[in-house]
Amino acid sequence: MSSADRHAHNSDDSVGALVTRASQQMSELMREEMQLARAEMAEKGKRFGTGGGLFGGAGMVGFLAAQVLTGAVVAAVALLLPIWAAALIVAAVLAAVAAVMAMAGKKQIAKAGTPAPKQTIDSVKADMAEIKEHTHR
Repeated sequence: MSSADRHAHNSDDSVGALVTRASQQMSELMREEMQLARAEMAEKGKRFGTGGGLFGGAGMVGFLAAQVLTGAVVAAVALLLPIWAAALIVAAVLAAVAAVMAMAGKKQIAKAGTPAPKQTIDSVKADMAEIKEHTHR
């Protein structure tokens, strides 16, 4: 075997090793990106769950406020006594609680953002740009 043949054989081995290593690194990178996506989706799911629960609570308290308000109107018309004032105060307090819960729910959903794993998508795009840059050299 001539030295040129040996050199060509060694360079083939090193190219093969480089391709194998690059393939392993790509697999590891994809696994890490998938782990990041799972973690990001879990965080967003928690925020959507909390926000949805608060909206549900706000709806329930709002429904109670409507019932009490109806009772206040009935009491006011039927009796024209101060009992309706007490019922009206209770309804106002329940309505205020519903408003606070609705605002808290909206804030939680706004914090969650879009359901897509944005950080992971951005990270994958950056990885792909880096890979393209290194392969074009």
